[in-house]
Amino acid sequence: MRRIVRWTWRLLLGFVVVSIAWVGLYRFVAPPITLTMVGDALGGHSITKKWMPLSRIDPDMARAVIAGEDARFCTHSGFDYEAIAKAYVRTQRDGRLRGGSTISQQTAKNAFLFQGGGFIRKGFEAYFTVLIEALWDKRRIMEVYLNIAETGIGTYGVNAGAMRYFGHDASHLTPAEAGRIAAVLPLPKKRAAIAPRGFTRRHGKAITRRAGVVRHDGLDRCLR
Repeated sequence: MRRIVRWTWRLLLGFVVVSIAWVGLYRFVAPPITLTMVGDALGGHSITKKWMPLSRIDPDMARAVIAGEDARFCTHSGFDYEAIAKAYVRTQRDGRLRGGSTISQQTAKNAFLFQGGGFIRKGFEAYFTVLIEALWDKRRIMEVYLNIAETGIGTYGVNAGAMRYFGHDASHLTPAEAGRIAAVLPLPKKRAAIAPRGFTRRHGKAITRRAGVVRHDGLDRCLR
C-alpha cells in the first residue's frame, strides 16, 4: 500500500511539474496543435490555421468575443461564479451539463484538453484555467483563444475564419464581420459566418451591438 501511495504521489508531482512547464512554454510559444485539431485530422478533415498576434487582430474581434462569450473577462480571475451558478441550476433542471465557461476556461480547454468528457474534463479545465491566469496575462489568454478557437469545420482561429468567410485576414474586420465570427464560436461545426440565417444571424447582430457597449464601457481595457 505504501508503495502504491508513493507512486501515486510521484505521478501527481510529475503531472504538476509537466503541466506548469507546458503552460509556461505556451506563454511565449504559439501552440502548434491541439487535441481538437488532432481529432479533426483523424476524422479526415484538413486543418486550416494561421496565427496572428493580438496586436494585429482587429480590436473589434476581441470586443465581439467579450460581448458574446464573457463580459467580465477583464475583471474575473478565470471563473465567472455568477454564470457558473446559473449553469448549475440549468444542469440540475434538465440533467445536461451546461456552459458558463469564461474565455479563460475555453482557452484552457482548447489549448490543453479535449472536447467532451463531462465533469472529469471540467476538473482538469479548472486546473489549467488557474495555471494560465497565474502564468499568462489577459492579453496572452485572448491571443491564444482567438488563434486556436474553432471557427468552422477544420478551421481554427479568427484569422483563418476571416479568410474562409470574408476573403481577407483578421487585421481589418467590420463590426458586423467580427460579430458573425463570434456568433459561430459556440457551435462552429453547425454554424457559418457567411450569409448566416436564423439564430446565427440574430445572435451575430446582437453581439455587434453589445461589442459597441464593450468599447464604450471599457470592458476590454485589459487588452489595450
